[in-house]
Amino acid sequence: MDVTWTPRERDFRALAREWLTEHVPREPLPSGDTRDGFAAHLEWERTLFEHRWSVVSWPHAYGGRDASLWEWLIFEEEYYRIGAPQRVTQNGIFLLAPTLFEFGTRRQRDELLPRMASATDLWCQGWSEPGAGSDLAGIRARAERDEQAGGWLLNGQKTWTTRGAFCTHLFGLFRTDPAQERHRGLTYFLVPLDTPGVTVRGFDRLDGDEGFADVFFDNVFVPDEDRRGVPSVLGEVGKGWQVAMATTGSERGLTLRSPGRFLRTADRLVELARERQHEVSDGLVERITEGWMRAQAYQAFTLAQVTDIVEGRPPGARSSMNKVFWSELDIDLHETALDLLGPDGQLDGPWSRGFQFSLAGPIYAGTNEIQRNIIAERVLGLPRK
Repeated sequence: MDVTWTPRERDFRALAREWLTEHVPREPLPSGDTRDGFAAHLEWERTLFEHRWSVVSWPHAYGGRDASLWEWLIFEEEYYRIGAPQRVTQNGIFLLAPTLFEFGTRRQRDELLPRMASATDLWCQGWSEPGAGSDLAGIRARAERDEQAGGWLLNGQKTWTTRGAFCTHLFGLFRTDPAQERHRGLTYFLVPLDTPGVTVRGFDRLDGDEGFADVFFDNVFVPDEDRRGVPSVLGEVGKGWQVAMATTGSERGLTLRSPGRFLRTADRLVELARERQHEVSDGLVERITEGWMRAQAYQAFTLAQVTDIVEGRPPGARSSMNKVFWSELDIDLHETALDLLGPDGQLDGPWSRGFQFSLAGPIYAGTNEIQRNIIAERVLGLPRK
């Protein structure tokens, strides 16, 4: 693995830094998990798109810059370094889009990706259901074939749908063959949320923001193709599990949580310690140092993973190792900050809110218990019992 940057990559970093310095909002935006905050974030994301910074690694035809994965990592580092706003379009851009590139038809890619990049279509993820949270193979929402009408009737409920109350479209798994069990007989659907029969009901998180939603499907008809000729099924009917695994690979692996996020959090922790140097015990110094080193280690691991991808070795089940590492690192960095802040850590602020969010890390994108099972069985080759 060569960890030096080429002259082109250094130029790319300089260009990204210059643009972000000039355009990032001077004042922090309100939470993207509130209706007003979401609208403010969309305005920012559309500014990114206008200047081709919203999807740097995508082809130019879809609004990107044809940047390499290395350049994408550089952009992410610069984005977090300057403290740019949270990306509220992340479920579409970072989760669905890689799956579209891998499994989508040319029509799906040409029609859906530019609207996703420009924050015109806003996608949420329909995975979890009541009774099927961490166990994705246990979903019960179903899709029944209507051959005469040329489409599918969807029924069921999705829950814990991140920013579902503010989105326009949903991607998710539905059971199309009830005779099959677990991973078989599932199909991956793309559904506009304004389709008759869809009800979206937002609900509050622990911090009071309307960050989640229940989505109900009551005889929702989804045609084989919409009026633009875009298929409503991604991949093959009955093969949705394989498609979904590509999405979860993005969620647990490289794209959702790039190292730039944790490098910046670790640097902020060091800055906090310097501000409060007279309150930092030897024990806290050790924890801060360890947290900073783990963030660097995550970056090195990610660089190795990108090397593998570029050389044709996809991460597969090893993406579960990423997920366990970054989710636990996020909690540890924030816990250390709160311990450093003492009573001030109980006040509402970036560290306390970041800590609350970090607690969800071991749960979303598949619980860490499930990820450890995957690592044991599929990476280490250990027996199931």
